[in-house]
Amino acid sequence: MSEIKPKGYWIARVDVANADAYAKYRELNALAFAKYDGRFIVRGPAGKVVKGTARKHNVVIEFADYATALACYESPEYAAARVFLDQVGEIDLIIAEGFAG
Repeated sequence: MSEIKPKGYWIARVDVANADAYAKYRELNALAFAKYDGRFIVRGPAGKVVKGTARKHNVVIEFADYATALACYESPEYAAARVFLDQVGEIDLIIAEGFAG
C-alpha cells in the first residue's frame, strides 16, 4: 500500500495599503503559481473572525506537496513578485504541510 503524501499550503492574511503594488504582485505571482500548479482554495475577503485579529483578505493556496510549496516560494518567478509584495501592506504568510492522516 502506498503512503499518501500530504499536500503543501500557503496560508496568507493580507491588509492591502498599496493597491497598485498588489495588482502588480498578483500579475507576477500568477506565473509562479501556474508553474508549480498552485490552486486557490480560499481567495477573498475575510469571513467572520471568531477569535484573533482580522485582515481584509485571506488566501489559501494548495500545492501537490510541501516541497513544491517551498519550491514555488523560492523560485525566480515568485522572487520577482515578492518585490511588490513587500510594498503591499501588512501580510502574514505561512507555508505548511497538510495532514495526511
